[in-house]
Amino acid sequence: MGDLAKIFKAYDIRGVVPDELDPAVAEAAGAAFVRVTGADAIVTAHDMRESSGPLAAAFARGATSQGADVIEAGLGSTDMLYYASGDLGIPGAMFTASHNPAKYNGIKLCRAGAKPVGRDTGLTEIREMIENGVPAYEGEPGTVSQRDVLHGYAEHLKTLVDLSSIRPLKVVADAGNGMGGHTVPVVFEGLPIELVPLYFELDGTFPNHEANPIEPENLRDLQAKVRETGADIGLAFDGDADRCFVVDERGEIVAPSAITALVAVRELAKHPGAPIVHNLITSKAVPEIVTENGGSPVRTRVGHSFIKQTMAESGAVFGGEHSAHFYFRDFWFADSGMLAALHVLAALGEQDGPLSALLGEYTRYVASGEINSEVADQDAAAGEVREAFEGRPGVTIDELDGLTVGDESAGWWFNLRPSNTEPLLRLNAEAGDEATMAAIRDEVLAIVREK
Repeated sequence: MGDLAKIFKAYDIRGVVPDELDPAVAEAAGAAFVRVTGADAIVTAHDMRESSGPLAAAFARGATSQGADVIEAGLGSTDMLYYASGDLGIPGAMFTASHNPAKYNGIKLCRAGAKPVGRDTGLTEIREMIENGVPAYEGEPGTVSQRDVLHGYAEHLKTLVDLSSIRPLKVVADAGNGMGGHTVPVVFEGLPIELVPLYFELDGTFPNHEANPIEPENLRDLQAKVRETGADIGLAFDGDADRCFVVDERGEIVAPSAITALVAVRELAKHPGAPIVHNLITSKAVPEIVTENGGSPVRTRVGHSFIKQTMAESGAVFGGEHSAHFYFRDFWFADSGMLAALHVLAALGEQDGPLSALLGEYTRYVASGEINSEVADQDAAAGEVREAFEGRPGVTIDELDGLTVGDESAGWWFNLRPSNTEPLLRLNAEAGDEATMAAIRDEVLAIVREK
C-alpha cells in the first residue's frame, strides 16, 4: 500500500498517481470509509483528471464490497459533491487534487450532510483500517447506479441567491481547464448573462495555466480578456471549482476579503444580527463592516475545519477566508465558490455602477498578500520577531494561529504563521497606507530571513 502516512493529509487523501495513490489504495479507502461511517449508501463525483474516473470506480468497488450502494454523480465540482451529500443525506467522496499539478490526485471525504472528514473526524481511523487490512463483509454486496445531480445543484444555488432583477452582465469566466468549464454553463443557464468562456475544455494536464487562481500569474489571461471584451466582471475558478477569485471591470484583482465583506452584508440583510466567521488573516475591514451592519464577527484560525466548526458552534450564516473559500450555513456549512460568485453577480446586477465602485466601500486597507520565507527553525524565527515587537507602546500580541501583532492606533497588523507541511513561515501584513504596510512587512522579513 506504500506510505499511507504521506498521502493522508489533515483534510483529505492526496498524492502522486500512481506512485503514492493508485486504484488499490482507493479500493481499500472505499471499503474502510463505509465501515467507519456505517453508511448504507454513498455518493461519488470526480474531476477531469485522467486518473479520477478509475480511482472513483475502484473506490466504488471497495464500498460495494462492504454492502453499501454507490450513487455515481460522475463529472462535477467539489461543491456539487457537497450538494449531493447534503441533498441525499448520505456520505460522499470527491476525486480531485484541486489546484495541484497534473501528476497529483486525491480524495475529499464527507459524512452525510457534507460534514467534513478530517484527521480528527475519521481520516485517521480509515488510514489505520487500511494499514491493518479492512475486515471482510459477510453480506450481499451493494449496487452501483448513476445519477445526474448537476442540474439539481444549479437549481439549488439559484434558490439561495435572488437573481431575478439583475441587469444584463457580460461575464468572463476562466475555468483553467478545470471543473468550472462543466458547471458554469449549467448554473448560468437562464440568467441575463453574456458568458465569455476561457479554457472551458476539460483537460487534467492544464495546458494553459495552473488551475490555482491564488497565484496572480494564473489570472493574467482573465485580466486581459476582461479589458479586451469590456466585460463587467471576471471570475476565475480553481481545478475543482470550489474556490472563486474575482477581477473587476478594469481587470484589477479583487481581494477575497472584499468579497467576504460584500457577501456578509448581503447575508446580514436576510439574517439581521447573525454571526459571521472570518479567519484571522482576512482584512480588518471584514469585522468592521460586519459590526457596522449589525452582525457579530467571529475570528477563527486558518483552515476549513476550524471555519466549519466555529460556524456550527456560533450559528453563523456565512464564513470567509483570505484564500477565497466561502462557506454558507444554507449550503450545509460547506464552501462554494459558485455561490459566492452568484452573490457578487446579484450585488453588481442590482445596481448600475461598475464593480470597482461597488467594492470600494469594502476595501479600506493595503495588504501585503501572503509572503512565504523558507526558514530552518520556524519557532526561533517567530520568537525573534516577537521579541522585536514586544513591549513597544500600543502593540498587542496574540497566538491564536501563529503570531499576530498589531497596533490599533497606528492602524497596522501582521500575522506570521508556520506552514503545516513545509519549512516555511507565511507573513500577511496590512495597514492603512502603502508606506506603513511596506515598513512593517520589510521589518518582519528582515528578521525572518536572517535565520
